[in-house]
This record gives sequence, structure tokens and C-alpha cells, in this order.
Amino acid sequence: MDTRYLRHARRHARGAVQPSAIAIIAVVAVLAAASWFLIIKPHQDLVDQEAGAHPSTPVTAAKAAAAAPVNVAAMSMNQLLSEARRAVNEQRLLAPAGNNAFEFYLKVLEKQPGNQVATDALRETFPVGASLAEQAINQRDFNDAQRQIDLLAKADPANYTLTILRSKLDAQRKLQDREQQLASDKEKQAQLAAQKAADKVEADRQAAEAQQKALAEQQRAAQQRVAQQQAEASRQAQPPAATQAASNESAAGGTHGAVLVRNVSPRYPTTAVRANQEGWVEVSFTITPEGNVDDVKVVDAEPRHVFDRAAVEAVSRWKYQPATQDGSPVASQDKRRIVFKLN
Repeated sequence: MDTRYLRHARRHARGAVQPSAIAIIAVVAVLAAASWFLIIKPHQDLVDQEAGAHPSTPVTAAKAAAAAPVNVAAMSMNQLLSEARRAVNEQRLLAPAGNNAFEFYLKVLEKQPGNQVATDALRETFPVGASLAEQAINQRDFNDAQRQIDLLAKADPANYTLTILRSKLDAQRKLQDREQQLASDKEKQAQLAAQKAADKVEADRQAAEAQQKALAEQQRAAQQRVAQQQAEASRQAQPPAATQAASNESAAGGTHGAVLVRNVSPRYPTTAVRANQEGWVEVSFTITPEGNVDDVKVVDAEPRHVFDRAAVEAVSRWKYQPATQDGSPVASQDKRRIVFKLN
């Protein structure tokens, strides 16, 4: 075979292979680029979002809040945006005061009005911030709720959600005021009721003491009157001159009737003293030859059954000089009216 033909064929083959290799390389590059944009980059974005890299996507697990920057006013734009993203990732949208995403983004807008990153972040996180402010209202942390609403108003003053939040905050404050007023009124009513009860107890005690004192005075007065009556009866019971004459006559062997020598005053019943009752009892009885009183019977009384027992007991203790007949003691009958009088 002609060697010149072989060399020509080889050169022609090398020239044909070179364009196909270029085409293969181009296809591989296109596939790699497509893989980057269609597979790798979306996956990386998803990973970043799950890690909280996007400012509008808070992390699901709360992280410990970082310490607030020392000098926020001196921070650069990048530092403020970095702190804001960090606050979003740590779920510090509106709190704590001075160290939250809204304040950092608002500070960015102060330095650079119209900053698109801060504007977009505030717009995207506004609904979540409104929800947090509502939670603060429901928890009745009214001061912090007002602060959060003010931050939201700086981000979007015309948002109608602010009107709803302010109305709810005002309603909850009024409700709390009413509840506190009701609790205060209830406490005052309880104190007033307790005071009235204490006053009533004291009044009852004083009335009981006054009643006991009055009863004691009444009993003392009754006892004094009874003592006076007993003294008077004792004086009346002293044997008069006629008694002495009868005694002399008896000694001489004469006849005479029984003579009272000792009078025992009746005891005034306590129930009658308390009821301020007066009355009398008429009794009949027998005087024995020894001068004792026997067989005492109630003939009449006014009122009935009030002074009977006291009269019978008193008369039963009387002593007589017995009646005599021909100088000898004999039994005799007598009848007396016992008067019960308080004055």
C-alpha cells in the first residue's frame, strides 16, 4: 500500500475527531451549568432558608438572645443588616427593646432611606410582628405591647392592622381597669361587711353587759327591800306588853290565845323579782302546844302559785307562845295574810 495514502488518511481522521470532542465538552458544560442552577443552587437556598439565612424566615428553634450591641448609632450599614438578620434568626423581631430586628432595620432606613433590603424585610416580617404584638396584648403586657405597636407603626404607618391592634389594646386596658375596679369594690364590700359584723358583735356585747348590770341592780334593790321587810317584821314580832301580861297570867294559871314571838320574813322569789311582780298569800295553820307552826295551808293568793311556796316556808318557821287553857298549853288555829311588795 502506498505510504503516502496512509499518512493522508490519518491526518483526515484527526481532523474529523477534533470537532466532535469540542461538541462533547460543550454538552458537559451545559449539563453542569443546568445542574448548578436547577439542583445544587435550589438545594443550597433551601439549606440557607432552613438555617435562617433569609431575613423573612425565622428559625423554628429559638436561640438564646445575643447581647445588645453597645453603640448601635455607630454601627455601619452592613453591621446593622447583619445584626438584623441575626435577630430574625433568633426570633427577636420586636423584643427585647434595643436588640430586635425591627429596630435594626429601622436604623438602616434612618441611615439610608429607601434601603431595599430593610424595606423588604420589614414588609415581610410585619405580619409576624403584628402577631407578636397581639400576643403581648393577650398576655396583658400592655407597656411592651404599646412599644411593639409603635415599632410596627414606624415600619408601616398606614397598615390597617395597627388600628385593630390599638383598638384591642385599648379594650384590654379598659377591661383590666373594670376588673380591678370590681375587685376593689368587692374588697371594700367585704371590709364593710366585716366592720358591720364587728360593730354588731360589740353592740350585742354592750347590750348584754347593760342588761346584766340592770338585772344585778334590780336584784340588789329587791334584796334591800326584802331585808327591810324582814327587819320590819322582826320589830313587829317582838312580844308587846300584852304578851308579857299573858305570860304572867299563864303563870298564874289563866287562859289566853297564842302569841307570835318570832317572825321569819319570806324569801322573795327570784322569778317574781325579775318579772317585777307583787302580791299576797293568805294561809291558815295550826299552832302546837309547843309553840311550833304545823299544817300550813294556802287559803287564797294573788297571783296564784307565785308566792305560795315562799309564804308557806316562812310561816312554817314562825314561833309562838302557845295558847293556854287553865294554865296548860293547848293547840290553836290562826290565819295570816303574807304580803309581797317590792317597795
